[in-house]
Amino acid sequence: MRKIIGGVFQSLDGVMQAPGGPSEDWTGGFALGGWSATFWDEAMGNTMDALFGGPFDLLLGRKTWEIFAAHWPYVGPDDPIGPAFDKANKYVLTRGDAPLEWQNSHRVSSIEAVADIKVGEGPDILIQGSTTLYPGLFAAGLIDRLFVMTFPVVLGGGKRLFGDGTPSFALKLIEQQVSTTGVTIATYEPAGAVPIGSFQMAEPSAREQARQERMKREG
Repeated sequence: MRKIIGGVFQSLDGVMQAPGGPSEDWTGGFALGGWSATFWDEAMGNTMDALFGGPFDLLLGRKTWEIFAAHWPYVGPDDPIGPAFDKANKYVLTRGDAPLEWQNSHRVSSIEAVADIKVGEGPDILIQGSTTLYPGLFAAGLIDRLFVMTFPVVLGGGKRLFGDGTPSFALKLIEQQVSTTGVTIATYEPAGAVPIGSFQMAEPSAREQARQERMKREG
């Protein structure tokens, strides 16, 4: 079975929108596009080379596909990512019927269809951008791994990795490092339900009991 791997660039407050440049995605009035560009160093480049070093396919939302289709086919042969993205199958999860005019692009109509692709033959499938995909994929248990670069910036608003509809779950840290510019590079795998414990006293104080009763009344 193929793995689905989410490749995430995010701020400290979990925003993924427009890391690559000011005009990448200003929807919702987002004015801080390009927030990741000044942080790149050799360690981050090597990590990305390893992520894209082998065969892969891509799973994209429609808006991310449009961003990529307007950029990567035009970067030229000296940029290894452009030819690799051209070659990869690009599965685009979209309800629309506009033509997908980039080679090897395939329309996918539902999360169930993504599940069918996952159990088929082929290389692992990488998600880039595409914030709208994550809640449904998490809910369906289809994501096998998260590769997350967390940049030392707070953006205050924008499209987020864990958006509305994301279920609760635990993650296991597989590996991590920190770049020279303070970017945390971490790989996680799903680890089942959130483990619940308690630091509370076995016998709560009268004050604590009163506090809990007040919470019940106030909802």
